[in-house]
Amino acid sequence: MDTLPLSGLKVLDLSRLLPGPYATLVLADLGATVDKVEEPQGGDYIRQMPPFREGESALFYGLNRNKRSLTLDLKSPEGREALKRLVRGYDVLVESFRPGVMDKLGLGEGVLRAENPRLIYCAISGYGQTGPDRLKAGHDLNYAARAGVLAYGGAAGGAPAFPGVQMGDIGGGSLFALVGILAALHERERTGRGRLVDVSMTDGTLAFLHMHLAARLIQGEQGAPLQRGREALNGGYACYGLYRTQDDRWLAVGALEPKFFSGLCERLGRMDLFADGYDTAEAGARVKAELARLFAEHPLAYWQERFAGTDLCIEPVLEGDEVWKDPQLQARGLFVEANDAQRGRRVTHLLTPLRMGPTPLRPPPELGQHSREILTEAGFSADELLRLKITIPVVSNDSEDVS
Repeated sequence: MDTLPLSGLKVLDLSRLLPGPYATLVLADLGATVDKVEEPQGGDYIRQMPPFREGESALFYGLNRNKRSLTLDLKSPEGREALKRLVRGYDVLVESFRPGVMDKLGLGEGVLRAENPRLIYCAISGYGQTGPDRLKAGHDLNYAARAGVLAYGGAAGGAPAFPGVQMGDIGGGSLFALVGILAALHERERTGRGRLVDVSMTDGTLAFLHMHLAARLIQGEQGAPLQRGREALNGGYACYGLYRTQDDRWLAVGALEPKFFSGLCERLGRMDLFADGYDTAEAGARVKAELARLFAEHPLAYWQERFAGTDLCIEPVLEGDEVWKDPQLQARGLFVEANDAQRGRRVTHLLTPLRMGPTPLRPPPELGQHSREILTEAGFSADELLRLKITIPVVSNDSEDVS
């Protein structure tokens, strides 16, 4: 849509699974044209990953709306030459191969930017394009482990807390890729040239620890190593933590500032707990134990009613479908139902957080659905399409709902 801020931006997406596709989903939701380059046999691996709806991966569906799909065999000379021609008409290329893979194919950053000096080439990898571990395999949990983020969560003396969500993939990979791409686009306005954006998911995950680790480094020899479950924001303060209720639900108590914690203590009729609420040693542990005992006396609904109308930074830990039924999140318009005419069904979309105009809601593409369309736009002849084995008919995907 022409009203969106990235309208007119063209992105060639060679990435797979989560980090690259989420980054390009945000770009697509903001109006960019995102063309997904996939292998002819199988395409993006996430197409084969459960859960499925009517034989189609729900994971793929949720990450790839508003995109087109082109199949190219980059291991063939014809496929490689086609990609070189294609990049001449694009602003950004995103890939998530291990370092060196694109170079071995003859499609590295230098080669592609020779074809298009204005091209911004974004490479997302586990450990970055440099360093002794740049070629190591890894997944989100590994990056969080290496960055120290896993070790910082969990109970003191206990195991690290399993995060459950992909901090390295989304926070360390997708979001820093977006920052790098948008910064490079701004720079290109001044210089006329693109650049390499090297995104290490491990480096990006380390950013979640920035405040604590940066302070540790600044303290030098006067400081102490970071400790799990013993510091202000990772479980050391009684006024900032998680408490189980009688019905095995949980409360997130974030009453960090004294005005909030004193209000909590007053509401509980236990002002005697206030003085040691910020102690990280034995006195604080006693306050934490007493709060745990008190909260365990009643179910979650009781506490929600008890704290209703107060502003003390206390929230229920939402579970399962409670999240998308939450009135605040609903009011923010994050969950939008739309018609998928191509598949003949209604679907509820989870929107990306940045919305700067009506979000288009075109359904994700079938594998290779737009190959002919994309290559024809780039000037490929009918004979060239045949040599590239582009024979898949175009599936109608013209309908577009907007949020």
